[in-house]
Amino acid sequence: MSWATHYIEKLKNGETVQFRPKGNSMKGKIESGQLVTVEPIGKRSLEKGDIVLCKVNGTQYLHIIKAIQGERFQIGNNIGRINGWVTLNSIHGICTSIAT
Repeated sequence: MSWATHYIEKLKNGETVQFRPKGNSMKGKIESGQLVTVEPIGKRSLEKGDIVLCKVNGTQYLHIIKAIQGERFQIGNNIGRINGWVTLNSIHGICTSIAT
């Protein structure tokens, strides 16, 4: 079980979740320990620049959609790393709030 498994299960059940992610990969957008709110995708249309809770190659991330190609989404962090391409099935929620 990875760090976000519990939150992903709640999102799949239509619940909104809040948590404080740790790490510096999103520095400048989300600082380590800041409170974030993540909601289910629902009927939203995802866009480049959205911060999403997703799974890429077996690893869970709260990272940015860097590009969209048809029904594929490129996921990366805020310091230059690209994690890879996923489909909507691997995106579990969208960040709607970052507490300051």
